[in-house]
Amino acid sequence: MQAYPYPIRSKLPNVGTTIFTVMSRLAIEHNAINLSQGFPDFDCAPELRALFCKYINAGFNQYPPMAGIIGLREAIAEKMHSLYGAAYDPEHEVTVTPGATYGIFSCVTAFVSPGDEVILFEPAYDSYAPAVEVNGGKPVYVQMRYPDYSIDWEAVKNAITPKTRMMILNTPNNPTASVFSAEDLRLLEGLLRDTGIIVASDEVYEHLIFDGHQHQSVARFPGLAERSFVVNSFGKTYAVTGWKMGYVLAPKNLMTEFRKVHQFNAFVSNGPVQYAFADYMKNKDAYLSLSAFYQRKRDFFLEGLKGSRFKPLPSRGTFFQNLAYDAISDELDTDLAIRLTKEKGVASIPVSVFYRKPPAHKVLRFCFAKSEQTLAKGAEILRNI
Repeated sequence: MQAYPYPIRSKLPNVGTTIFTVMSRLAIEHNAINLSQGFPDFDCAPELRALFCKYINAGFNQYPPMAGIIGLREAIAEKMHSLYGAAYDPEHEVTVTPGATYGIFSCVTAFVSPGDEVILFEPAYDSYAPAVEVNGGKPVYVQMRYPDYSIDWEAVKNAITPKTRMMILNTPNNPTASVFSAEDLRLLEGLLRDTGIIVASDEVYEHLIFDGHQHQSVARFPGLAERSFVVNSFGKTYAVTGWKMGYVLAPKNLMTEFRKVHQFNAFVSNGPVQYAFADYMKNKDAYLSLSAFYQRKRDFFLEGLKGSRFKPLPSRGTFFQNLAYDAISDELDTDLAIRLTKEKGVASIPVSVFYRKPPAHKVLRFCFAKSEQTLAKGAEILRNI
């Protein structure tokens, strides 16, 4: 195909292909164990697959309602009330979306205008800043403190200006595997009081919390809930990342603006999948058991790494384990990640790509949402490096 013959003014001139695509493609090319991109290598529950097939075969294959089928929205609202004591109206305050990344992008698009500032916590998941920039906004960064990736709330306070329109949170956090405490959110609640700042809270790993920690949704805190979008993912919860399904909750006046964007973008989300999730959510143990399930995988991976020169950093949530490699190499993490994939046969994610400038510390991120066989092979390779 002949190239477009005129100058292109890119809205994202500094954005290339996401690191997840790059490393997964490299893993395939070199037949490496893929501990990079965050998806399970095991299948979802057979009951969930059966429900999906049931509704396809029953003819639920046309447009569902724009905001999602009411049965699923009711199930989501009931879960939020049960877990966090938060009351959301299924009709006006819950929207089913084609994935959580879509939900975050739509939040930003609905509210961020050219010149607005959006506070991000660095290292930041790589979709956040482009969503801000493509809408003409300016990302403002507050760096989390290594090695526990805690938040300097005085720095957050100093980052707020009259131009601050939004703040994007992520807890449990990807890529750091840290979690916000109740005290963190109480401090944030106080900082945002008497401001018009909107919060987009990425909580896709809400059920993957380890070592007795508790997920602190913004929905628990009235002063945050009134200004917040809670963004979540069925894919992460139920091991169906390829289905690209999520949901967003917010007060009615915020959700009204969100749906204005949603209706002219995706418009609806997959119909038969929604009916399947509405039924499957009746089994509360399917999500309440996940913390223990993934903690066992984390611990199995760490046990396999004993004797390694890699240094495990705290993993309090998500399905990621960060490993510092200061004792192994002076290489940039991007170079080491590529070399380990090509030469050793195990793929990871270099954490520096989530920063504007590479930090001084050297860390790779590994996904342990894998079978024990996969984790054992990966850990053996890493232990011998």
